[in-house]
Amino acid sequence: MSKFVSLTKSYIDGEWVSGDSGRVYQDVNPFDNSVIAEINIASKQQVKRAFEAAQEAQKGWARSSEKERKAVIEKAAQYLKDNREEIVQLVSRETGGTILKANVELHLALEVLEEALNYAGEVGSVCEVPTGTEGKVNQIYRLPLGVISSISPFNFPMNLSMRTIAPAIALGNTIVHKPDIQVGLVGGVVLAKAFEYAGLPAGVFNMILTDIEEIGDEMMENPIPRLISFTGSTAVGRHIGSIAGRNLKRVALELGGNSPFVVLSDANVEQAVNAAIFGKFIHQGQICMIINRIIVHKDQYDAFVEQYVERTKGLAAGNPQDPTTVIGPLINERQIEKALEVVELAKKEGVTIALEGKREGNILTPYIFTDVKNDSELAQKELFAPIALIIKADSDEEAIAMANETEAGLSSAIFTSNLEKGEQYALRLDAGMTHINDQTVNDSPNIPFGGNKASGLGRFGNPWVVDEFTSMKWVSIQTKERLFAF
Repeated sequence: MSKFVSLTKSYIDGEWVSGDSGRVYQDVNPFDNSVIAEINIASKQQVKRAFEAAQEAQKGWARSSEKERKAVIEKAAQYLKDNREEIVQLVSRETGGTILKANVELHLALEVLEEALNYAGEVGSVCEVPTGTEGKVNQIYRLPLGVISSISPFNFPMNLSMRTIAPAIALGNTIVHKPDIQVGLVGGVVLAKAFEYAGLPAGVFNMILTDIEEIGDEMMENPIPRLISFTGSTAVGRHIGSIAGRNLKRVALELGGNSPFVVLSDANVEQAVNAAIFGKFIHQGQICMIINRIIVHKDQYDAFVEQYVERTKGLAAGNPQDPTTVIGPLINERQIEKALEVVELAKKEGVTIALEGKREGNILTPYIFTDVKNDSELAQKELFAPIALIIKADSDEEAIAMANETEAGLSSAIFTSNLEKGEQYALRLDAGMTHINDQTVNDSPNIPFGGNKASGLGRFGNPWVVDEFTSMKWVSIQTKERLFAF
């Protein structure tokens, strides 16, 4: 048995503690519903204790040296590398992701952790700024923000958890982290073990295995955290934003997407198809950045549809632990039901079924719908499933306009043989990220990752995350006696 599977406890103030709510959660493999582990759910009182521990630990961690913080980060990264094979297998089993996806996820988490080494020295920095007052010295200090509340989703739990945890720790903050309970091992236990191994002081990183049914809004309403970091749906993000606003807390929100993939009149259709296959079907479409709408110029439309359907037919579906599998299970039966509701909506709207999928347990093989209207209910939904929508545009200008016709604004992509035109169009897309001649699912720890409009607030990535996770303090020193007006 994996050492992670046998450790089904929360990590509070440097101790592994069993949840005391009296409820037990069965953590199952989405592929076959076999039980991976049974988790005792932590109570609201345990969450409160975690925040109190974080608040106390932050006093000392804020005074830690750059060398100390880097040493912890390096050892945590080494732990993940040393346990790579076991972690990859567990990511696949717990998330339902393919072995390829699991390897990509661990790689991304390591990149985020290692990038934190490059800005760990930013906290505590000081600079002087000019003043018009004689004898005054103005000093601007960058200080840790304090305690951070972290809530991560089920789809890429290691990476999307580490994206908050690494900068929090590197910048002298402490953290209370709640992974989605469905992926509590790879989204929480594995990371806590890594930081425990790294010698992180007790209380700096706390990890809670619980659910909303048990704790309600405690992760947001607790008065201790200064920032709430959340990755998930726009609906939940709005709820968190309302609580944060009422309590004057900062937020870092990466929310839902409706990412357009635009194929212009001069695009290389074959390569556009290659990119759209990967960018739609990786992890069964369960990614915020996934291609949601494929918008194709009318001159390329028929060729694109024909090639896209043929390529999709060849994607292997089944056990995600089989290295040949591309399409694995959705995370749970509710997600399957939501996906089938989308299929029924498509049929109701009368769009063309270019490829009909089927349900096999929690696996949904790909659907492709064509002749979709961009302003339809179908096109405006975030699908989060292996369902592709293809929309025809009469011109390049119309394709770009269609791409912008959504409340979301996370990622986007444009295919064209004219790179100058592509860059001009990219700047017109109202999205936080646009990729020319690539698909929409891209990430890197040194870019400003985040969305516009209803896709979120704030930016991850170095150096932008430094501003999100620190505060600036002005200290003025009057070196000469000052004359006052009265």
